[in-house]
Amino acid sequence: MSGRGKARKPAGGKKHTKSARAGLVMPVSRVHRYLKMGRYARRTSTAASVYLSAVIEYLVAEVNELSGNAAKANKRKTITPRHIMLGVRNDAELNELLKNVHISHGGVLPCIHPSLLKRKSYPDTIPPTGHSGSGVNTIPVTNAVSASTSRVAAGGSTADPGSS
Repeated sequence: MSGRGKARKPAGGKKHTKSARAGLVMPVSRVHRYLKMGRYARRTSTAASVYLSAVIEYLVAEVNELSGNAAKANKRKTITPRHIMLGVRNDAELNELLKNVHISHGGVLPCIHPSLLKRKSYPDTIPPTGHSGSGVNTIPVTNAVSASTSRVAAGGSTADPGSS
């Protein structure tokens, strides 16, 4: 030893990856390499690749959760491109982010225009209660309602029209 500085400890400790140091699953070194290869800037900091890896990991986790919920709603155990598309398109923020993205084999969102749905049509007459005849004794609903309201307005009773 020449007497300069302290003696170094032997390098026997475990090596930690950049992903492990950042507490991420996505590979920070690979993202850093791709940022350098892409020539987005002359120099790229490691902090930028850590931040980008964290954002990508969050987006993947969010899409995975939503598509898993869609698969579970369809009683499936495997996530398909259809489930990914349903999860993304039903979430407002992800739909805005990925509005120009086409998910291959995703299909389309199920949507039936309200004008195409059949309306429930109610009959205009009250069916007879005593017999199952041809319906000769049916009373139109509009006339029955207007007759009872006119008697109430005149001060009469709606219970029995012949008693007053």
